[in-house]
Amino acid sequence: MKTLAQRHDMDEVLSRLANVRPDSPRQWGHMSAPQMICHLSDAFRMAGEKPLPDDSTLAQRTLIKWMALYAPLPWPTGKLVTRPEIDQVRGGGCSPGVFADDVARLVTLVDQFTTRDRRTGWPAHPFFGAMSSSAWLRWGYLHMDHHLRQFGV
Repeated sequence: MKTLAQRHDMDEVLSRLANVRPDSPRQWGHMSAPQMICHLSDAFRMAGEKPLPDDSTLAQRTLIKWMALYAPLPWPTGKLVTRPEIDQVRGGGCSPGVFADDVARLVTLVDQFTTRDRRTGWPAHPFFGAMSSSAWLRWGYLHMDHHLRQFGV
């Protein structure tokens, strides 16, 4: 299972991230490539500096979380609703700026996310509820992978 806890998996997604361009065409969804970069940054912030309220249901905290994190299936495309706080299309979250600066900021956030002390408590995920550090690191890989695939990289 790929996870940001493994250096080679992190290097893989960062290498793919380097292939995203401001005009990269999306394969599904509504975000532009610059909006996707900001969305990923905001999503990593919700795991630390900007936690969101836990609005998870019992089904989300159990079956759906297990399926999303551990079933060998890609995440569905264009079917999940993004939280308003990290939805760049609808005006939530940070706004895109200079693309190269936004990508550099995302890389810094990934580094902070992966080097965080894994023994300390992590905030609840707004959709999946309480998660261990290993679950957060798995989610981080899968979330990046999902949006990089959205832009064909």
